[in-house]
Amino acid sequence: MSPSRQRDGAAAEALAAAYLERQGLAILARNYRCRGGEIDLVAREGATLVFVEVRLRRSTRFGGAGASVDARKRARILTAARHYLGARAQPACRCDVLALDALDPARIEWIRDAFGA
Repeated sequence: MSPSRQRDGAAAEALAAAYLERQGLAILARNYRCRGGEIDLVAREGATLVFVEVRLRRSTRFGGAGASVDARKRARILTAARHYLGARAQPACRCDVLALDALDPARIEWIRDAFGA
C-alpha cells in the first residue's frame, strides 16, 4: 500500500473515531489485529460492543465505500471480533460500517448493524 493511501486510511479512521465519539460511543481499541482478521475500531455504545469497519472510497465507480465490504472482508472482521471476544464476557455486539466517499465529516454514512455473525 502506498504511503498516501496509508495516510488517507489513517485520516479516515481518525475522522470516523471522532465522529463516533461525538455520537456518544467510547473508542476501546483501534486497528485490532489477530491472525486472520482486523477491526478498524472497537467501540462501546451503552452496553453494546461495536466492531467498526471504516471504508474510504474516492469514487463511487465500483459502488462506493459501503458496497466495498464484501463477504471476504466481513469474514475477516468476524474472525477478529471472535478473537477479541475470546477471553471476555459476551456482551451484546454488532458490526457497523462507516462509509466515507471523501475525507469530509459531513459525508459520513453510518451503517449500523451492517452484517451479523
